[in-house]
Amino acid sequence: MKKVILLFLLVSTLFALQRSERLYECTEIFKERKNELLLELERIDEQKQALSALQSATQELLKKKEVSLRQKEKALNEKLSLIKQKEQKIAQMLEENKKTLQSLQDLKMGKISQTFAKMKAASAANILSDMPQNDAVKILQSLKPKTVGQILTKMDPKKASQLTLLLSK
Repeated sequence: MKKVILLFLLVSTLFALQRSERLYECTEIFKERKNELLLELERIDEQKQALSALQSATQELLKKKEVSLRQKEKALNEKLSLIKQKEQKIAQMLEENKKTLQSLQDLKMGKISQTFAKMKAASAANILSDMPQNDAVKILQSLKPKTVGQILTKMDPKKASQLTLLLSK
């Protein structure tokens, strides 16, 4: 019986030693893994800080770009306003020039009308027959109807009918 107890103690001691070695191995593995995890946490923390710095720099750059964009937009709006003002001035000047040109043409047409009104009907008819139709019509429109009738009677009938049609439009 002592032998059995001794054998039992010996076997239990062996098992205890094996367990102790396994525990020691597990503890070592856990320590190594803990060190690896700590290194990984440090690396993650560094990346997190780098990401945070990058995010801050990006936001700062974005703010600068927005400010620059607003300034450019303001300058562009000012230029657009100036362009619109210049367009209005040009349109006004163009309108004034048209009025001036029209008054000059009216004055010129008045003098031409006076000249043709003073001419004999036959001479006026010959001159108007040789002119382009549009110009002849303008001159005839500026004359009195009696004078126009006298001139048209002295013209070639075909030319007179063409001018009469243009006068009626």
